[in-house]
Amino acid sequence: MIMDGWGVKEPSKANAISLAKKNNFDQWLNTYPAMVLQAAGEAVGLSWGEMGNSEVGHLSLGSGRIIYQSLPRITRAISDSSFFKNQAFLKALTQVKSKQGNLHIMGLLSSGGIHSYNEHLYALIELAKNQGVDNVFIHVFLDGRDTSFDSGKKFVAELQKKLKRIGAGQIATLSGRFYAMDRDNNWDRVEKTYRAMVDGQAAQTFADPLEAISSSYNNKIYDEEMVPVVIAINNQPAATVKDGDALIFFNFRADRAREISKAFILPGFEKFHRDYIKDLVFVAMTEYERNLPMEIAFPPEAINTPLAKIISQAGLKQLHIAETEKYAHVTFFFNGGLEQQFEGEERVIIPSPRIPSYDAQPEMSATAVAERVIKEINSDKFDFIVINFANPDMVAHTGNLKATVKAVEILDNLAGQIVNTVLAQKGVVLITADHGNAEELYDLQTGIIVKEHSKNGVPLYIIGEEFRGKITKGAAGKDLHQMTASGILADVAPTILKIMGLQRPEDMTGRSLI
Repeated sequence: MIMDGWGVKEPSKANAISLAKKNNFDQWLNTYPAMVLQAAGEAVGLSWGEMGNSEVGHLSLGSGRIIYQSLPRITRAISDSSFFKNQAFLKALTQVKSKQGNLHIMGLLSSGGIHSYNEHLYALIELAKNQGVDNVFIHVFLDGRDTSFDSGKKFVAELQKKLKRIGAGQIATLSGRFYAMDRDNNWDRVEKTYRAMVDGQAAQTFADPLEAISSSYNNKIYDEEMVPVVIAINNQPAATVKDGDALIFFNFRADRAREISKAFILPGFEKFHRDYIKDLVFVAMTEYERNLPMEIAFPPEAINTPLAKIISQAGLKQLHIAETEKYAHVTFFFNGGLEQQFEGEERVIIPSPRIPSYDAQPEMSATAVAERVIKEINSDKFDFIVINFANPDMVAHTGNLKATVKAVEILDNLAGQIVNTVLAQKGVVLITADHGNAEELYDLQTGIIVKEHSKNGVPLYIIGEEFRGKITKGAAGKDLHQMTASGILADVAPTILKIMGLQRPEDMTGRSLI
């Protein structure tokens, strides 16, 4: 049972979970094993200190392993030097050396960590230099959205210092992300960046990148919307992308990388007229879209044995149920990012209420979800059921403390009904969450409403007759917030397998907590 957004934090007037009356949860805490799991940052494959989210949380819960997300995955590769042996990057460098071409690197120059990260660009330049490739040309996309509106000048100055220190590379074009990273089919914007990169055509040409940025700022046009410009050497474009070259796109987030990538790589591209660059090795940092003709430096990690598959292979039946808001999470993400439905797996979606804001109906569709779950438990049809209750997260996102308290109290009652039904069938219930949210509705110091997820841990209750009285060591008389985290979300799947008497696969790196 996944209580979406149910985090653990000390009681306060901003903590909807501690403010709520939770007779059932209080009883379970003093009767069964209960512990805290890490649900944010590196424990779920995110960057250090990054708040958890529903997608990553369910992926961890269902796969039983830490699946490193793009930013920390790439950064870890730099740290362990595997980045510098990456076959996709090496293929690009081989192309440049064998064809006497140029290496082009494009992407968002940003410390935001949302679409890209500056350190990844610096590592690519280091790699090129180490491989004897000095003719490196950077096509800089300026941010101004995930960073301050005028941080681009500082980042470009830092990049120039890096290039000088490394002894390779120069800036060839500058574009605001408004043009280079469109995702809404505004192809006229994308074309402006493309023309600067491929044809050396732009409204303005500058000898110095910093001068170009200053000129734009003087016209009150800042990073995000900076019109593409070409950087010239001796009145000629520093470099343009042509046959025999290689182009590495270091953005790791896909949505704003697809359009400009397609302009370079699709032979039948028709969104604007351009001559197809036939002999170009194009390397994407991650997979931007399936089946695009490109090299991928960090392809999606295969999750071959998620919990749902192990249960299916054992010949057991399972049910995945949630309301609309979280249906994808208990199916696609819980199953390891796989679209397929395993043999013996059934799915039920309960429609979420169609209202402007969920604080107007804090129960959302939780009662309907619980009623269906109880019906299926009594049918004795399924060996395993995974449930998501969306209320704590979705109501907390409204910032309405009173409504979130109500949502928690509703779930305490519904969870109690489900637990009693399972115990009557001699089953076991694990109650946990994917990330925190409802325990932190506003900043206690400033009073500012907090609608985002938290970095806090989440609970895990293990409820069954065989566990009655087996209170977690050192937990007697304590509230959850007083406990040190004793596991991570990836430990839940191995724990379930042990309870079910099923073998944990070797690639499921989480550990059983019992």
